[in-house]
Amino acid sequence: MRKLMTLEEFTIQELRAFPKATGQLSGLVRDIGLAAKRINVEVNKAGLMDAILGATGYINVQGEEVQKLDVFADNQLVSVLRNGLFCAGIASEENDDILVFDDEVSNNAKYVVLMDPLDGSSNIDVNMPVGTIFSVYRRVTPLGTPCTKEDFLQPGTRIVAAGYIIYGPSTIMVYATRRGVNAFTLDPSIGEFCLCYSNMKCPERGDIYSLNYGNYGGYNDQIKKYIDFCERKKQNGKCYTQRYVGSLVADIHRNLIKGGIFLYPGTAEKPKGKLRLLYECNPMAFIIEMAGGHATNGKQSILSIIPDTLHERSPLFIGSSGMMQELHQYIKGTAILYNMSNAY
Repeated sequence: MRKLMTLEEFTIQELRAFPKATGQLSGLVRDIGLAAKRINVEVNKAGLMDAILGATGYINVQGEEVQKLDVFADNQLVSVLRNGLFCAGIASEENDDILVFDDEVSNNAKYVVLMDPLDGSSNIDVNMPVGTIFSVYRRVTPLGTPCTKEDFLQPGTRIVAAGYIIYGPSTIMVYATRRGVNAFTLDPSIGEFCLCYSNMKCPERGDIYSLNYGNYGGYNDQIKKYIDFCERKKQNGKCYTQRYVGSLVADIHRNLIKGGIFLYPGTAEKPKGKLRLLYECNPMAFIIEMAGGHATNGKQSILSIIPDTLHERSPLFIGSSGMMQELHQYIKGTAILYNMSNAY
């Protein structure tokens, strides 16, 4: 029988490999795992408690209707991180501005967290997978002082760790650092995340492409030609298959394991697309690139973009390296595929 290793045991083991490490990052990840367990409980009640389903009646800074579970997830993450020892402040997709934890302990924390508390929350009413996305940055402002917006407006190349939790048939936390990508499944019998995939690698190729086909008419000619190529592409006698859940976490998780490419281009009406650079694109790009894939906005690496605002949007093309190279052939002249090894 295989011995299970919990998330806490894994982070402690990683910590032992670096005797001079402070343990703040490990503690921070465990705090996020705790919040995810609380969110998971409410997500699993969605068919039983109508009080947690549906919209709140409010519109967030993104111009989107806020779901009740969005608010619950955001509150849980903020509460756990505020009451912990390792986070100086957070930026959330659900809030207009940063939230600074201005107290003596938090001001001496080395890290800030950016998060999408519940990606795809509108899917919860129809029992589709949803998820939490997060990234961790080392502060650039002096320790002992409150964090500022400068700590959050950093390019993705400076991410220290990133991850997501997918609430589906099982609840899985995927966690990436520069040491690799690992996944942990929540074992409900003991209430702990347990290691299920170690040193994950995104397959070089797959047969899945994911995009919102309803926006086809608004895409530019290069993207349309690539989509048409996918439609007729043969690989070992098998066509590429379109799979689009409409939940970023679900689509990326599938492609990370099976291989594939995800596209969310800009359109004529919305040239920067829908996805948020800091809360969705950067953490997913970091995870996929640490697993051997690539991510670009069509012109440059997602991770090399220097953000101007907290809620900046960006097109996103992300996935298996071989399939990204095919996409590059259709947008070459403007696209630059980025090699993570050049970032450090």
